[in-house]
Amino acid sequence: MRIRRRYNLIGIVAFSALLVGVRGTALQVQSKPASQLTLPAEARIDINSATIGELLKVPGMTRTWAERIVRFRPYHAKDDLVLRGVVTSQVYDRIKGYIIAHRETP
Repeated sequence: MRIRRRYNLIGIVAFSALLVGVRGTALQVQSKPASQLTLPAEARIDINSATIGELLKVPGMTRTWAERIVRFRPYHAKDDLVLRGVVTSQVYDRIKGYIIAHRETP
């Protein structure tokens, strides 16, 4: 009976260590998602003046989304893309670090 308890205890400890190891690995993989990367303001693409070709250089951008961005110009801020329904929030999360919306001067 004591031997069985000892093996059960060893099994529980080993299983716990395995769970901690898997959890730690998962946290390391998720610590730096690509959507968190950003460019300096001067290197970002202006959604009010960029061509479709320039917008396609943005990681995660598709031709459809680029065409919609051009079609629904002008924008006061880059989050207008979501507020006006031009792109989904998932697409915006992927591209927001690479774009900027310069306001036109009257």
